[in-house]
This record gives sequence, structure tokens and C-alpha cells, in this order.
Amino acid sequence: MEKAMKAFAYAHARGAGWRDCAEACADRLGPIGSGLGFVYFTEPLAADAAAIVALLRERSGVQDWIGTVGVGVLATGTEYLDEPALAVMVADFPQDAYQVFSGRSAPQRDREACFGVIHADPSTPDVAGLIADMSTKVESGYLVGGLSSARGKTVQVANDVLAGGLSGALLASSVGLRTRVTQGYAALPGRYRVTAGEANVIATLDGRPALEVMKAAIGEVLARDLRRAAQFIQVGLPVAGSDTGDYLVRNLVGIDPRNGLIAIGDMVETGAELIFCKRDAQSARSDLVRMAEALKSDVPEPRGALYFSCVGRGEHMFGERGAELGIVREVLGEVPLVGFFCSGEISHDRLYGYTGVLTLFG
Repeated sequence: MEKAMKAFAYAHARGAGWRDCAEACADRLGPIGSGLGFVYFTEPLAADAAAIVALLRERSGVQDWIGTVGVGVLATGTEYLDEPALAVMVADFPQDAYQVFSGRSAPQRDREACFGVIHADPSTPDVAGLIADMSTKVESGYLVGGLSSARGKTVQVANDVLAGGLSGALLASSVGLRTRVTQGYAALPGRYRVTAGEANVIATLDGRPALEVMKAAIGEVLARDLRRAAQFIQVGLPVAGSDTGDYLVRNLVGIDPRNGLIAIGDMVETGAELIFCKRDAQSARSDLVRMAEALKSDVPEPRGALYFSCVGRGEHMFGERGAELGIVREVLGEVPLVGFFCSGEISHDRLYGYTGVLTLFG
């Protein structure tokens, strides 16, 4: 009979400062010796990231670490926000199954790279383009991860502590995993083509004033109060070739009632298609359950998990702190899981918003 694979070592803790959090996590991890470590820390600990990694390295024996700062960090069934907190996990991959990279240490071209776990600085110019380019460097084309999030300066960990650009780890095909993305918005009926506009401003959809089309799509109640509507309504850009109806959610950043214009948080070319979508807690909950169940079917006994969720999700979308991660735990069980709340989520070759990206390792 084949022996069951051991779950990854993981730990999470809150504390008065970085040392409390790091020592509590190191105690739980114990001596491990090798593998790839994931480390996510809240903003109060960002200035001490190097000390955290040094302590974890010394106590666990694990030399390779990747991670970043988030306004909140995630662990199995738990969300930490606005307090010193740390979440860590060590995947016992053999050393030839992964390579850590950053702007200081480029991926080795002679090493197999099938999949990537990526962290990125949200202030990096054309970060979406860098993500798309990085996806071409892995055999599957698939990346997962997120943009660091903090009210101040962000940092990343890729063995060293650094800022700017992309960093993370590329994994070989011998690492068994599955990943999926869940949307936080419900698509409204209708699909429209941009027939006039410039940059991020849309003038007409299907030949009609864009604002007129939007009002008809969102319904009379919301259309009466456009300020309120802007809190719930976003624009979705359908992902070409997606077999699951994925779309990139972009903020509605401007409305011009006099000229019938709308502006969104992305560049849109004439001829592009879009949909309107509405923030909806029940739809988000249902889609999260669907996604987690589909992944659990693919990986019945996961050894560990990564979850990257938008800063606009969590208690803002699910009603209370811990509810989102509670749903994931209900489906997966007590699987070791770490992650963080992102300024943008990475899935495949794209930068998403208002999504959750879940990855299970088998």
C-alpha cells in the first residue's frame, strides 16, 4: 500500500511584536532542515522582515524563503488584520524542484520551470505586463500570487528582503498542484462591445452612450443614484479563451452624466467586450464554495495550500472577519494554508481584482 504523503509544516501567530510572532511560529515548525518556506507578515512587522527570516532560518534549518507583506495575512480558518501577525509554511520540496528568484537573482534558464508563485510591488510600472511576460517563462504558463499590500512601503522576501518588481519561486513539474480562481462579483445579464472611447474612457457601447447602457444593465433602482451605484457596480473584462467564464473586474472610476461617458480602472480598446457586474456577498460565497469543492475533487488529500485574496474581500464582502477563510476550511478541512490579502491577485498570466486564488499541493 502506498504511504500517505505528510502534510506541510505550518504555523501562524499574533503577538506584541516581530519576535513574539516569529518565535511562536518557529516553535511550532520545529527543526525541518530543508524545503521551500512561505512567509507572510502584516504591516506592523514589515520593518523587521529580515530579522523574521533570519530567526526562521536559524530555528527551522530551512534556507529558502519567499513571501511578502499584507494588510492582512491568512492561515487555516483565520484572518489577521491591523495587528502584528505572521503566517508561515514549509513545503518539503526537494531542492531541484524549485528555484527562488528576484530582480537580484534571475531564474536559471537551464532549470525546469513549470509553475510560478509570484509576489509583486503594486507601484512597479506596468506590473501587469511583467506578470504576463513572466508567465511565458514557465512551461504551463501558470502563475499564482498577489501584489503586496500595505498603507506604506511594501517589501518582498526572496531569500533576501527587497522592494520593487517581481519575486517568488518557480516550481518543476514534479510538484503536484492544482489552482483555481473565484470571483467576488456576480455578472449582470448582457455583454457589450466598446464602439467609441479613448484610453480608459468609454463613450459608446454597441453604438449607444455608455452611461445609458450601464443604467439599463444595472436596473432602475441603482440607476437613480449613481454615487451609490458606484459602490456596488464594476466593469468586467471577459478573459479570452476562458472555459469558466472568468473576467477581470475593474473599478468604475468616473461617470460623466452630461456626456454619457464612463471611465474604468484600465485601458480599453475599441472593439473590446465588457460586462457589468455587481458586488454580491451570496454570489461570492457560492462561487468560493464551488471553486474549493472543485479543487478538493482534483486533490482529495492536499498536503498544503496557498490562498491569495483581494483586500476588498474578507470581512468587507463576507460580513465578518474570518468568514472567508472559514468557508475554505469547511470545504478543505484542516489543511495547512497560508496567504495574504493582496492589492491585486495573480492567476495564470493576468492580474485580477476582487478575486481569491486558491492553490492546493498534492
